[in-house]
Order: sequence, then structure tokens, then C-alpha cells
Amino acid sequence: MTRTIARWILALALGAVGVLHFTQTRGFRVVVPDWATEATRMDKDAIVIASGAVEVALAAGLIALPRERRRIGWATAGFFAAVFPGNWHQWRTGRSTPGLDTDARRFGRLFLQPALIAWALWATR
Repeated sequence: MTRTIARWILALALGAVGVLHFTQTRGFRVVVPDWATEATRMDKDAIVIASGAVEVALAAGLIALPRERRRIGWATAGFFAAVFPGNWHQWRTGRSTPGLDTDARRFGRLFLQPALIAWALWATR
């Protein structure tokens, strides 16, 4: 039961943040490193929208596809690992977003990413 609750909380958080990527695109652009636009051939807005869409899809999968929860858990963990360079970039450049407006908060955010990876794997095991 605890893992089920943790999975639902993770899904709701992912979905909410994913929706924010659509409504607050400009605020998330500062997290996208310049090299990511070259690597993906997408502009920063498109990367923000795409990552939001992935978050919403993962959230939906965590809730709607219980038989696939382990695979979706691994995909979610992979997504959290994939966006870590953006968190690192934000900390190194000192760029603020809502709630991450100090160097200490941006640095602390770096430690949240491994916790999210562990959470995704644990909640879907």
C-alpha cells in the first residue's frame, strides 16, 4: 500500500510539473543548457514543451498502466537522470526560477534528483 501511495504522489507531482512546462515555458528555459539546443536541434521552448509532455505521459502511465509500472518506473528514473544536466546548468549559471532563487536552493535541488530516481524505482518495484 505504501508503494502505491508513493507512486500516486509521484504521478501527481510529475503531472503537475509537466503541465507547468506548458503554462510557464519561459520560466523553465533558463534550465536548458545551450548545448541541448544543438544536440536536439530544437529551441529551448520546444525542449521545455517536450519535457513537459514526457512528464505528463509518465504520470499518466504510472496511474493508468499498473502492469507496466516497473518499465514506467525505469523510464521515469531515466527521465530524471536525463534532465539532471539542466539542474546542474541552472546551479552553475546562477539562474533563478520560482522556488529556486538562491545558490543554496539551486545547489540543494541537485540532491533532489537522485532522490527522485530512487523514489521512481522504489515506488514501481
